[in-house]
Amino acid sequence: MANLLIVYHSQSGHTEGLAKAALKGARHHDIHNVEVRFIRAHEADENDLLWADGILFGTPENFGYMSGAMKDFLDRTYYQVEGQLGGRPYAIFISCANDGRGAAAAIHRIMNGYALKEVADPLICRGRPKPQHLEAAEELGMTMAAGLEAGVF
Repeated sequence: MANLLIVYHSQSGHTEGLAKAALKGARHHDIHNVEVRFIRAHEADENDLLWADGILFGTPENFGYMSGAMKDFLDRTYYQVEGQLGGRPYAIFISCANDGRGAAAAIHRIMNGYALKEVADPLICRGRPKPQHLEAAEELGMTMAAGLEAGVF
């Protein structure tokens, strides 16, 4: 059994919509051996990261950066898991009004410290999620779960 953590923050509901779509994909009926933990960033802790074999991070872009709640989660957990997550796969999804690059760049820098391995390009949704964004988030969740189940990552 593999474990997938979906950790996210949302205020407007846009990122939460993407997170729920990723969860739907991760729980696809063809995936049988992956347990999914779906949790808001302010409720997650280092035990969730240590439990996970793969992680999806979801955040809005606020002022050209990840949300404060996501940054807080990463700040609260870094030293507790330092050196223990190396090589685990991750991917990110971002909702934004601008271009999402600032949030993506910030998360990439921090993930270097965690020594996680990015396995998909960031999914960036500008504005209210449209059906194609939700489909892409669902596909991202399915891809991550299927990859964990198959031992690809």
